[in-house]
Order: sequence, then structure tokens, then C-alpha cells
Amino acid sequence: MAELKKIGVLTSGGDSPGMNAAVRAVVKTALYHDLKVDGIYRGYNGMVNDMIEPLDKHSVQNIIALGGTILKSARCPEFRTYEGRKQAFDNVKRHNIDALILIGGDGTFAGGKVFMEEFGVPVLGLPGTIDNDLYGTDYTIGYDTAVNTVVSAIDKLRDTAHSHDRLFIVEVMGRDAGFIALRSGIASGAKKILVPETKTHIKELMDRLQQGISDKETSAIVIVSEGDDFGGAMEVKKVVSEKFPEYGVRVTILGHLQRGGSPSAYDRILASGLGYQAVLGLLDGKKGAMVGSVNRKIVFTPFDKTIKHHDKINLELKNIAEILSL
Repeated sequence: MAELKKIGVLTSGGDSPGMNAAVRAVVKTALYHDLKVDGIYRGYNGMVNDMIEPLDKHSVQNIIALGGTILKSARCPEFRTYEGRKQAFDNVKRHNIDALILIGGDGTFAGGKVFMEEFGVPVLGLPGTIDNDLYGTDYTIGYDTAVNTVVSAIDKLRDTAHSHDRLFIVEVMGRDAGFIALRSGIASGAKKILVPETKTHIKELMDRLQQGISDKETSAIVIVSEGDDFGGAMEVKKVVSEKFPEYGVRVTILGHLQRGGSPSAYDRILASGLGYQAVLGLLDGKKGAMVGSVNRKIVFTPFDKTIKHHDKINLELKNIAEILSL
């Protein structure tokens, strides 16, 4: 793209650890190739309302270790309308932005796809979400950190569970996907893991807990994805408390704690590599795709596929979790 002189970068949707590392990589790679970069603040809301400012190497100094996003994120109902997108386009052109790099999830990419089709601005996406459910990449930016955050929390809860002979039911994020629950459950030695992808048979949970009591286990950890079909941790607690009053059943909902914190080394490296490749992709004329890593190789997956398809959990990991929790 010989006409490419300035890139706009934004973060949208839920924040995830590593977004700042991705922004840093975009800025530094663009500057290396004599391109200018504008930061678009508060996602699409910033495009519509002209919250656009230049970024340079000083703007991204020391942000690689920061959680959240320095560009911030916000909802933008206006961008769902043609009039709102037209206003966003006018602002993009006013700032002489030639192409966009969007860091977010499938909702972010859906908006970028429509914007590109309507106004011809080249767009590439980076997978920024802790859920790890985007098609076209093995891991999303922030997922590794979120899993480590959950495992660290469960390790601390286990100390209290053991000290007081209690069962802790831990609810983790995952409205539609059980990636966080499954991997954190294996890593923390959970007694049972309930995820949206498989139907929860509450009798199986009861049998597993009864087996633990028979084996003289005095405490246990059960992990529940927020989107589990049985209804979440509080619903599970109701039935478990009735069946096993001897357990002092407690619920811990980790919530947005999982989205914060300094990104892990893995997330920093992943975000840096994908940000770098996004700039190279734009220079090579690529557009309308998400930049991901599959089998350690960079791939550009069209937005159509990324939006319509979702990665599925590895059922072999589910089997591993079941066997190792016996």
C-alpha cells in the first residue's frame, strides 16, 4: 500500500491484559516504517466523537507491563447506525488516517467489517479478549493472564477450604465458552469443572463429591463458568448445600478481577508479535482480517470466519480433568 502514511489504532470491548503491549507494538513498528499513528480513545465512541490523538514512542513508553488499556474502551450505540459510522469516517479522514488496527473481539471485528465495506478504509484486527474463543488463533491476548489470575485465586481459596473443611464453588468468566474454567480447573486440581459447552448433570457432581467424602477428603474446589447451563455458582450452591450440609459451602465469584492485572510474559510476547504483524500486513495490502497465531505461525483469518465461528474447548482436556480429579 504505497499510499499508507498513517494508521489509527483502537481498543474495543472488554479490556484484556496485553492490549497495551499490542498498542505499543503497533506504534513502534509503524514508526520504524516511517508511518504515523493516531490513537483512537474509547473505541468506536472515540471515532464517532473525534477523540483521536497522535501517538509516538513516548506515548507507549513503559506501558508493556500495564493491564487494561491506555486507549480505554466504551460502548457506542451510535456506531451501530449508518449516520454514526459516517461521522466516524469523517473524523478518520479529517485526521488523514489511511487504515485501522482494531484490538478486541468478534463484536469489534463485526463493526470494523461493516465500516470497511461502507467506506473502503482498510481494517485489520487483533484478538484481544480473555475468553480465548475467537476462531483463527490458538490463543487470544489476555487469556493466559486470566487463567493465571484464576489459578492464583484458587490456590489462596484452597488454603481456607482446607483449614475450615469447606467446599468452595468458584465462578469464572465464560458466558459462552469454558476455556478459562477448563484450564484453570486442571491447573488448580479442581474436583469438578462445569462449562457451557457440555450439559451439566448435577447428579454427576453429587456423585463426585460423595466419592470425595468417602475417601475422607475434607475440602474441595468446584469451578463453574458463568454461562453454565445449570445457572452459575449460586444455583449450584443451593443444591450442593442441601445434599451435603457437612460442607460449609461458600461461593466466590471472581468477576472482573480476571480482566485486570499486569499481563503475563506469554501475553506480552503474543501481543507484541501480533501488533508487529498487523502493521506489516497493512503494508502488504492485507485487510478485512484478524491477525492470529495458529501452530506458532501467523495467519490472517477473514472477519467473516472469525465472526461466524468460535473456537471450541478441547474435549480431551475435559477428560483429563475428570480423571485427574478422582
